Amino acid sequence: MLMDPHLLTTFVTVARHGSFSAAAAELGYTQSAISQQIAALEADLGLALLRRRPVEPTPAGRRLLEHAGPLLLRLRAARADVLRTAAEPSHLLRVAATPLAVNPVVAARLARARAAQPRLEVRLRTCRAERLAALVAEGRAELGLAGGIAAPSDPLRLPEAGPISTAGVSEEDLVVVLEPGHPLAGRARLRLADLIDARWLDTPLCPLARLRDLVGDGFPVGLEYEGDDVHTVLTLAAAGHGLTLLPASAVPAAGGPVCTGPVCTGPVCAVPVAAPRLVHRVELLHAALPPGPAAALAAALTG
Repeated sequence: MLMDPHLLTTFVTVARHGSFSAAAAELGYTQSAISQQIAALEADLGLALLRRRPVEPTPAGRRLLEHAGPLLLRLRAARADVLRTAAEPSHLLRVAATPLAVNPVVAARLARARAAQPRLEVRLRTCRAERLAALVAEGRAELGLAGGIAAPSDPLRLPEAGPISTAGVSEEDLVVVLEPGHPLAGRARLRLADLIDARWLDTPLCPLARLRDLVGDGFPVGLEYEGDDVHTVLTLAAAGHGLTLLPASAVPAAGGPVCTGPVCTGPVCAVPVAAPRLVHRVELLHAALPPGPAAALAAALTG
């Protein structure tokens, strides 16, 4: 007998909350019904999946959780894909974007597309990269814009979320952001290999794990920031908490005057990267798009 996705959803919710009552409140069931569903799933597999006091997954339950997330995502994506094929064309388009993905190139193309379709309404939301593909696959966003650090022309590393198409939108040079008094602040260009021993900010905008993948080991953490506000990142860099990489257009827009010359007097200094050549790449994500406003906007964004 195949696992019932409703039972699987209940199991994931109980495991996430560590509570039958909290899962019941979220899913709109009684606590007794939640217990019965978990018991039915355990009977189907012939294994105990949850310990009761405290409520936590057994080893078999932890293994099932590894499979449950992708399985449920694919089911939601399949449902959304089927519904899209029968949906009426909509003038409301939901666009999800990672921080920094809506750069000046993207914003200008979006403005031209809206001018060409006066009745088009766009609702834009930002989210982390790990949520972006799921939002598009599940039909909660018609289009997604993902941004990240990459070698030129290399595709971004995006989570697997079913049948989603991707296309390059833009590539922009990166700059090293330093405090004004940094010894290297007046350089015309910087090699990242010369900065592997410097302290760096570890942020979702410039994850050091990705930087190490592209450049090599090193890049010690000066401070870890779990948010994605550019102003905060620039403020931390200006105060000497660590270096970071940002697309060139993001620095003056968020931080005010920026020094790029031999004498640095602004709040932060931005120095172009000489080697290795890295860019901030933006890609468009979408599921199957019938002819209509969404397809037209996708074509406009990809230039």
